[in-house]
Order: sequence, then C-alpha cells, then structure tokens
Amino acid sequence: MRKLLLLIALIPSCIFAQHSIDGVFTPLEDYSYAFLYHATPTATNYMDRAQLGEDGSFTIPFDSTSTPGIYKIVYALPAEDNNFDFIYNGKESVAFTFNLENGLEFTSSNENKLWASYIKSMDMVNRTISNFYAQESVDKKAYSDIIKTLSDTQKAYEDSSKGTLASVFIKANTPYIPTGFEDLTTYSNNLKRTYLEHVDFGNPLLQSSDFLVERVLAYIFGMSANTSNDVYKKDVDDLMTRIGQGNIEIKTILFEMIWRRFKNIENPELANYVTDKYLLKLTELTNYEALKEQLLVYKNNAIGNKASNFDLSYTKDGKTVATTLNDLDLTNQYLVIFWSSTCRHCLDELPKVKEMLADKKDLTVIAIGLEDDAENWQKMIADYQDFIHVLGLEKWDNPISDAYGVESTPSFFLLDKDKNIISKPYDAEALKAILK
Repeated sequence: MRKLLLLIALIPSCIFAQHSIDGVFTPLEDYSYAFLYHATPTATNYMDRAQLGEDGSFTIPFDSTSTPGIYKIVYALPAEDNNFDFIYNGKESVAFTFNLENGLEFTSSNENKLWASYIKSMDMVNRTISNFYAQESVDKKAYSDIIKTLSDTQKAYEDSSKGTLASVFIKANTPYIPTGFEDLTTYSNNLKRTYLEHVDFGNPLLQSSDFLVERVLAYIFGMSANTSNDVYKKDVDDLMTRIGQGNIEIKTILFEMIWRRFKNIENPELANYVTDKYLLKLTELTNYEALKEQLLVYKNNAIGNKASNFDLSYTKDGKTVATTLNDLDLTNQYLVIFWSSTCRHCLDELPKVKEMLADKKDLTVIAIGLEDDAENWQKMIADYQDFIHVLGLEKWDNPISDAYGVESTPSFFLLDKDKNIISKPYDAEALKAILK
C-alpha cells in the first residue's frame, strides 16, 4: 500500500515535468533579452521572453500547449536579421550557446545536434568537391572517393535520424550524387537541376522553418554564373513547376520574397515578371490586399510609365498658378524629389541638386516635402525659390508618396516632357551622371 501511495505521489511530477529552451549569449553587452516564437507555415506566434542573467544565460519553459515543431529565438533588432530556428520534439529540452565568434552551438537536444552535425559534415564534403574542381584535377579515383564520402555521409545521417523531426530536413537536403566523373560544367548543371528534387514544399515542418526560403534563394540567385533575365525567368518558372499544384500560401510567401529580392537589386523587369505571371494572382487567391497594392504601385512606377498625377501650384509673374503635374508645361524635363525637413540626408542632398541645376533652365524641380506639420518646412523652402514646392502632410501616409511607392527620403524621379519616368537616380551624384 505504501509503495502504491509513493507511485501515486510521483505521478504529478511525471505528468507536469516541463522541458525548456536554455541559452547563453556572449558577449553580454550585445544582448539583453531572448524572445521565443512558435513558427507555423503562415505565421510566427509569440510565446514568451526572458531577460538575460549576468552570465548571459536565460531559461524559457515550454508549457503544455507547446507542440512539436519549429520554434524561433529572436535575440536582437531588427528581428528578421537576428534570429535562428530550432527543433522542439516535445520530448527533450534544448540548450545552446551563441556568440559572435563561433555562432550558434547546441549543447543539448539530440534533434538539433544531429541536424547541426549533418550540416557541418556536408559542408566539409562540399568544400572538398569545390577544391577538387578549383585545382582542375582529373584524378578520377580521387573524385570517386570524394563522391563515395558524400553518398556515405548522407546515408549515415538518414539512418541515424529515422523517427526524428530532423530526418525531414536531412532528406530534403539530399545532395546530387554523380554516378561517374563529371567536369565542372556538367556537375554544376546537374547540381542545379536536382537542387529542389527532394524538397516537399507541402511539408508543414519545412514550411515553418527557414529551410525553404534559404533553399529557394540559393536556387534562384546563387547557382548560376549566367544571371541574364532569361535565365532568371526560366528558374522562376521551374520553381513554380517544382512546387506543383496547391500550396497557395507557401507559394505566396516564397514568390513575395523573390519579388522583393529582384526589387532590392533593382531589376524591375524580373520583379514585374514575377508580379504579372504569378504573384498578383496569388494575392487575389489569398486576399493579400496589402501586398497587391505594393505590387501595383511598384509596377506603375517602373521606368517608361507615366508618373502619377497630383495637384500643385507655382508663382508666375507674381500670380499663383494652380495646376497638376500632367498639365504642367514649363520645361522638357522634370525632377520630382520627395524629401523632408527632418531628414538629415535630404538636407545634404538638396543643396547639391540646387547647385547642379542652377544653370539648367530646361529642367523644373518639384520638391514634395513629406512632413508632420508645415512650420519647419515653410522656413526651409525659402532657400529653394526656383523649385516648385508641394506640402505632403501626414508624411508616410501621404497619398502622393503612396502613389509613388516612396520608402525613403530623398527619392528622385526624373521625368520627360510628357511626364514619363525616364530614371530614378539614387542620389545627387547619380542624377549628375544621368544628366550628363
């Protein structure tokens, strides 16, 4: 009876035993908090946070609602650049160390240690392959030995990871394994051709992690020496084919990411190709209105398109003339500048523009001040009496800046006589080069 009572007393501690995520960040002065999120295919849900101790350590317990899957630690701002994923299988606690010199190292959790060990092992083999080709070796025996190591490493980790969540990632990362000697060009082509072959885009675990994003970015932007737009278009089309039917949400996430990358590298042809062929339709299927608006604004402001119209006024012969951009007929070129009286970079750039255009009588500057109020702006425009000035109140919520897709100040739009966008120089120096 006493033994039975003892067993009953132990039951609650077994049932309610909690696992946790424990970490140590160094150097401590670079970090203060750790934030825990649960990643799902379509969202990242906040779970908890912990302040770091004097030794840089923290502990966050998993509660009864913490299901197995992918979790994320955010350790600094901006969050999108300062985070990492980890696997929680519901059966073991997770512990790690993180520092600037050595990066992330898991000290507890077989799942995460297995995946990290696999990545490290595969990187070593891939570096050996790269060195072989870099040396322009034709030693087929040495090549065969390297490929056998690659194959054996993959098989060993697949066998040891059976029954784990890590096995999903190890299988998805299956490398291309040649059946015989291949020159660099052949190997590279085959590597790219098979790069997504083992990726199940419908797997929720992969969808929840950074794996798909990193894999897709590498496929589109990192696996070809030929970066012509025709190659990009083919790769984008092949990616859509590889993902297959369905998976609307993950398609939207991945193709938005690709669109933003083309936008950031200033390739409007490819950005708008992604929009027109795939992404606009995906935003309609997912009711993603905010992205749809961004796509259309970016597309409408592509070079060659007519600039969005807006009201303005200027002084001529002592009289105020109220008109619109479209109806303006003063010169053969127009420079629309979005600036702000509180923007330090703007205050550096505007005098350069003024000096550069002082003798250029065939170009009119239209300066749109994005402001919270008019007081400071009114004082500053007195220094630029040759410009046409437009006050854009509500700053980033101003309808004119919204129509032009302005994300930073200063932003420049060079227009021809008919108000078509002919260039979007980055700064005054770029404008100077264009005008020459």
